[in-house]
Amino acid sequence: MTIRCRIPATYSPLLGVLDTERAIKLVKDSFERELAAALNLRRVTAPLFVPAGKGINDDLNGTERPVSFPVPALGGARVEIVQSLAKWKRLALAELGLGPGEGIYTDMNAVRPDEELDELHSIYVDQWDWERVIAPEERTVAVLVETVRQIYAALRRTELALCTAFPSLKPWLPEEVSVVHAEELARRFPELSPREREHRVVEERGAVLVVGIGAALADGRPHDGRAPDYDDWITPNGHGRGLNGDLLLRHPVLGGACELSSMGIRVTPESLLAQLEERGCLERRKLYFHRRLLAGELPLTMGGGIGQSRLCMLLLRKAHIGEVQASVWPEAMRQACERANIRLL
Repeated sequence: MTIRCRIPATYSPLLGVLDTERAIKLVKDSFERELAAALNLRRVTAPLFVPAGKGINDDLNGTERPVSFPVPALGGARVEIVQSLAKWKRLALAELGLGPGEGIYTDMNAVRPDEELDELHSIYVDQWDWERVIAPEERTVAVLVETVRQIYAALRRTELALCTAFPSLKPWLPEEVSVVHAEELARRFPELSPREREHRVVEERGAVLVVGIGAALADGRPHDGRAPDYDDWITPNGHGRGLNGDLLLRHPVLGGACELSSMGIRVTPESLLAQLEERGCLERRKLYFHRRLLAGELPLTMGGGIGQSRLCMLLLRKAHIGEVQASVWPEAMRQACERANIRLL
């Protein structure tokens, strides 16, 4: 069996298993507080599963299969384990009646059975999902970038608290996060794939927000896939592209890019229709979420998800995400990690 997993030539974890567990709690507790304070968010309870067939679940790139099952108590109706809460959060904000500048965050736990397992990817996904109501004039790249900088400042404060509590860990996050458009990366590195471009720019800058995810670039291909019904990546007549982005950090042990967060300003009724048409799925207009959005019943928002295990892996300088979360892995991968002194939980 071929193992898709980067393993460092030499590796010695800076924290033992018990200290790792303590550090994970510190990171999660600290960053949650910092994020809520920075973006004016209040914590809410989120679902583990949602009704199937209503357009509420996240379709991600449109190819991943959600885990679903029938519920006898619901007359056999099917429900799906969430893949993220991108659309559910917008519905929740409408129900809560929050106004511009106010928002919510929650712990999101997902199962993605089609994930290809490696040092960064697990079938278990845990992240902070957040969403905030915005005013019409805030639907700009400048607001997106400023929000990312607030989140990044919260990351650095969390890193400082962690390194103070565990002196064997030293701060390594760059002072600033750089911003680059996917089109600029394509012009600079036309011979590279989008993933290779990300690795190259992250090696140069350490922390990078790549904006403009989902829309076709000048070469006719998108930098990466994006579902058509949450982030606004293309509006009528091609205006307003780039209202979303991915936050990438350089992996402190393995090098290369590690995506920590995906976020964006969400679709309006007009951009939803444009993107559904672009992707050839206008039939979604009939789904519950889409009907409410098109009827103007949902607020203008921006939001995203921030990987909890990935943040712990990066700040604790771990070589594998399985060192900070309990999941399942191919036996060959477990054996290879054990030989390399990588202790999977």
